[in-house]
Amino acid sequence: MNRRELLLLLGGAMTVAPALRAQQKSMPVIGFLGSASPTSFATEVAEFRQGLEETGYIEGQNVAIEFRWAEGYYDRLPALAADLVGRKVDVIATSGGTLSARAAKSATALIPIVFEAGTDPVQSGLVESFARPGGNLTGVTILTAELNPKRLELLCELVPHAGVIAMLVNPQSLFSGRMIRDVADAARTKDVQLPIVKAGTENEFDAAFASLKELGAGALLVGNDPFFFSRREQLVTLAAREAIPAIYEWREFVTIGGLVSYGTSIARMYRRLGAYVGRVLAGTKPADLPVEQPVRFELVVNLKTAKALGLTVPPSILARADEVME
Repeated sequence: MNRRELLLLLGGAMTVAPALRAQQKSMPVIGFLGSASPTSFATEVAEFRQGLEETGYIEGQNVAIEFRWAEGYYDRLPALAADLVGRKVDVIATSGGTLSARAAKSATALIPIVFEAGTDPVQSGLVESFARPGGNLTGVTILTAELNPKRLELLCELVPHAGVIAMLVNPQSLFSGRMIRDVADAARTKDVQLPIVKAGTENEFDAAFASLKELGAGALLVGNDPFFFSRREQLVTLAAREAIPAIYEWREFVTIGGLVSYGTSIARMYRRLGAYVGRVLAGTKPADLPVEQPVRFELVVNLKTAKALGLTVPPSILARADEVME
């Protein structure tokens, strides 16, 4: 190689290097804020990526994702949200309920936020309305908290002689009080007692389940909470150990041995969350994206678990079930 060719080669490299740096810098970055753990939400994150891909964004090719997980310690969420804002991500996706979305909203009024929320986002102050969110937030709501009274009704139908139905809640949740009030109203209508058992860490689950016998509980309603979802295997195992019929919010509990669940498809909603993030990255403002609500709710029953508990599932429930596992 002569001197002239060497100079041309070096000049070309100097021209390409800034272009590559500019290309790397221009790749948008999604900040993903989750209240639970990455292992427990692995399937949901895969659905989120699928939703992104459907809108033309593939991680590592034309978009990057920075994950922050609170591991069930909700008091960590504000600092994690602030960290993502400090890194100047292009959009923040929140997972694991309203607390994550609130933390992101408190951290920035400028960066677009796309949330997954389990309660009414208007009542919780996230958006102005479903049709016109306003501000820098929009997202999908799974409305799981609103379904707890219906879950209690299903338990009463499934275990008709249960005069006491306990409810498991996470005391760390800001919405546990409202959840209890809503279910208590339904319990009075059904003329059943509703003792509340609490667990905010996995070490508290054993004591909570052990207390069910002392309370005379004939069934258990597991309240909606991202931390409970992340510890679903432990909860289902304890319910089997205590031989307590329990109802859950998601089918994922039933597929690993839970008795019954009633709720929307969390996988489907996470795919929609990814699609919404993709639309925001493409230039749509959150204020112009209506909050998406579920249009279908699934009743899933595990007959093998029912048999192990000595329960006969009423034909009325089997007829309405979307899926019956045997």
